[in-house]
Amino acid sequence: MAILLAKDIVKATGGTLLLMDKKYSDDRTLNHTFQGGSIDSRTITEGEIFFALKGERFDGHDFLKDALLKGDGAVIDSKTHYVTEEKILIYVEDTLKALQDLAHFLRMKKNIPVIAITGSNGKTTTKEMTYAILSKCFTVLKNKGNLNNHIGLPLSLTRIAPDNEVIVLELGMNAPGEIKRLCEIAVPSHGVVTNIGSAHIGELGSLDAIRSTKFEILRGLGVAILNADDNFLMQGYESIKMKEGITCRLITFSINTDSHVRAENVVGTDYGSSFTLRIKDGESRAVRLNVHGLFNVYNALAASAVGLSLGVHIEDIKNALENYTSFPMRFEVTTRDTITLINDAYNANPSSMEDALRELVRLGGTRRKVVVLGDMTELGKFAENNHRALGKLICDIGIDVFVAVGELMRVAAEETRKEGGHKPEMHAKPLVHIFKNADEVKKGISGIINEGDVVLIKGSRVIGMERIIERIRA
Repeated sequence: MAILLAKDIVKATGGTLLLMDKKYSDDRTLNHTFQGGSIDSRTITEGEIFFALKGERFDGHDFLKDALLKGDGAVIDSKTHYVTEEKILIYVEDTLKALQDLAHFLRMKKNIPVIAITGSNGKTTTKEMTYAILSKCFTVLKNKGNLNNHIGLPLSLTRIAPDNEVIVLELGMNAPGEIKRLCEIAVPSHGVVTNIGSAHIGELGSLDAIRSTKFEILRGLGVAILNADDNFLMQGYESIKMKEGITCRLITFSINTDSHVRAENVVGTDYGSSFTLRIKDGESRAVRLNVHGLFNVYNALAASAVGLSLGVHIEDIKNALENYTSFPMRFEVTTRDTITLINDAYNANPSSMEDALRELVRLGGTRRKVVVLGDMTELGKFAENNHRALGKLICDIGIDVFVAVGELMRVAAEETRKEGGHKPEMHAKPLVHIFKNADEVKKGISGIINEGDVVLIKGSRVIGMERIIERIRA
């Protein structure tokens, strides 16, 4: 259990106690313990301290009274919201900075490995697999779900417990400098870059810019773990290593090239994948991975490399990987009656979309393959070209039915029709259906999907593709 002292919050943030609990002395108040932090008055629980953050459309101070009814105290930056309940209140100049400063303070109190994971695809799955592997030997803290930004990451660090021996953190970003800031807070000892792809290219403008932003993780590391099959990533690493004199230990993972950790004899199966996990100049183990996709083999290799770097035995790594199950809405494969449904609705970008489509084709075999795809957002000026390329890919790899959802995906559908036709009486493939939004698809999807189909649902998070899945399962 996390133990967070009031005096540590005051020390880390430079804050001031506004109200002491009248039942106790000042020293007793400063030694009051919290069980982590919260930013949500709806979910805060007894023992937590509330950080009243301010955003463009909200002010946590407006919910301060509700938070104090359930929580044990609050960090605030406005004395006009001062309340008189006998709870601990700490005044700071900036609540977000206070949260981040506290997270850094708590991390620096622990001389333990901190694993930071970034990349264009596979961050969350790699984090979860890493957690599973390291938990075989250590007591591990991880950030829950996708709490991977400037708020979620420090909030996760408020839950450091005295018995934690390793911390595993996913790092997300939308702009240059964000990963640098997260690293300033968490001070990672180990950094993992899963791959470099076009996620967030709309904000960053080029793959070079994406790579540079991801490489903010490399400064100050003891160990860097990189995907050796990603040539663009590795070329960039060699360049930045020479320019900036990066001296961290390098561990690589791969399927197709020589590396420290490698998967050999990879075979797709009905349950997921099987492969031989081989350590360079060391042991090997046959692994049965219960999640689908070559991309998940790469995620498993990255997590294995982390485990090996911290001394986890290969047999424990094998056992952890074989007991790992899929994360919700990330290529989650289920069968209902005779329909196989692939729920990959969490998010989408061009590289993850291509990976999912190719795995669908492999998994589908001779069955009819249906894709229900929503717009890929955050692509900026690259949006139209990326969607047109997707439309061509759908024609090339053997998709039978393409259900396009949204205005951008309409562009992909038009390209598919141009490339492959759309008149069923001519036996042209794939058959194309276009809908404005997910709610429209819900009304028409039952007339499109047949018994025996293999159906992939995928799109950017804001499109709400999970609503279509609910309809199919109904």
